[in-house]
Amino acid sequence: MEPLSVLQGRTKSSVSRLTRNSKIFKAIIKAIQDKKGENIISLDLRKIPEASADFFVVCQASSTTQIRAICDSVEEEVKKSCDEHPYKHEGRQALQWVLIDYVNIVVHVMHPDARKFYKLEEMWSDAASQIHE
Repeated sequence: MEPLSVLQGRTKSSVSRLTRNSKIFKAIIKAIQDKKGENIISLDLRKIPEASADFFVVCQASSTTQIRAICDSVEEEVKKSCDEHPYKHEGRQALQWVLIDYVNIVVHVMHPDARKFYKLEEMWSDAASQIHE
């Protein structure tokens, strides 16, 4: 299986281990919830050696406008709360699956059809998942 192209060539930082109580994690969840992101799930990848991050946060939005709004909200909230910029992001042209990479935490904002097709939660089924209402 090929890793996501944006995640190739970079290694997970071992400087600080994130938790669901980390400031950046909470900022990302808040930003998604503020823009009414749906089916928000976090996957804890810390016990999976081949994982490229500590956490994936996956959500969906039914329109490209909402996908853009969620992505903008995540970047603004993380900048405001944590003074962090994404290492990289991908997918902002098509707005079907936007990936925002903060190295130890990767945010996936997906259109429902893309989410059904790629099945990230199934691909990483070894990870402990948590639903965020």
